[in-house]
Amino acid sequence: MTARNQILVWIGVLAALAAALTLTGGILLPFVAGMAVAYFLDPLADRLEAWGTSRTVATVIITLIFFALLILALVLLVPLLQGQVLAFVEKLPQLVNSFLASIAPLQERVEGLISSGRLEQLRDAAQSSAGTLIAWAGGVLARIWQGGLAFFNLLSLVVITPIVSFYLLRDWDRIVERVDGWLPRRHAPAIREIFADIDTTVAGFVRGQGTVCLFLAVFYGAGLTIVGLDFGLTIGLATGLISFVPYFGMLVGMGVAFGVAFAQFTEVLPFVLVLAVFMAGQMVESMFLTPKLVGDRVGLHPVWVIFALLAGGAIFGFTGVLLAVPAAATIGVLIRFFLRRYLESPLYGAGGDEAGNDPDA
Repeated sequence: MTARNQILVWIGVLAALAAALTLTGGILLPFVAGMAVAYFLDPLADRLEAWGTSRTVATVIITLIFFALLILALVLLVPLLQGQVLAFVEKLPQLVNSFLASIAPLQERVEGLISSGRLEQLRDAAQSSAGTLIAWAGGVLARIWQGGLAFFNLLSLVVITPIVSFYLLRDWDRIVERVDGWLPRRHAPAIREIFADIDTTVAGFVRGQGTVCLFLAVFYGAGLTIVGLDFGLTIGLATGLISFVPYFGMLVGMGVAFGVAFAQFTEVLPFVLVLAVFMAGQMVESMFLTPKLVGDRVGLHPVWVIFALLAGGAIFGFTGVLLAVPAAATIGVLIRFFLRRYLESPLYGAGGDEAGNDPDA
């Protein structure tokens, strides 16, 4: 088979895979979640196996401990979070009114500086943009909700995900070996190199950044609760969980925390304490956690991560959110691989003059 035919075959395989994902997107969530759990826990299973434990026993132990801890965390946190979320939704109009009242003097000064006609145009443009943004965000959230629970409800997710995780974790090494045996022998070394880079990137982000996010969620939640901020546990946990995009989660959480603090406190000290919680969390993350757990191997720009998450959520719902980071990492690795090959090829003209011509020719 010629190289051109091989490329066409692989393009057809990728197109068929994309079509299958589109058609089965509504039922993929438990399987994608189970695959993510198995991938996350595979190093632990390998370590237990190296200590002399059989793969099956190691898988049973790790799966039981993981889901037992997950269920325990949900049992402990859900009642607290439910109460805080409901109270936050109930108090949200009051928070908005307090914020509007606080910026009223600034609004009056702006109105005095801008003509009434121009101000009306700006107001209409802002309202139109806000409506469009809200409608778009609502559509994305609706797709995430429908894509995640259209066919399998939450109960099926809870039941199927542990089963999928167990079987994938038990057979992970055999699956990798079988796939490696399917690779075209001529290009197998290059493909292994690509997949090794993909594994390094995904593992560095999912395992490393996931651990960082869990630590920050506990740190922010406990810190804001100790400060005495209303809804501090909910705000802190949410801030930590969205901290997979550097600075984005912290800035969003800090903005919400200051908004709540503005409606709750009148003294300066609580604001200083809230700021101290976020600054301490950011310092621990940037100076210790991220260099130790993530390092500089990930190579995923925050903007690329945001785009991937939004695109995945809009196309495949919550399943797309789970697949977004691995897909973004894969695309990034492939782009860097082919760019490296291009820079080393005669097409780029490496070693020649600026026009790409060989000066010795």
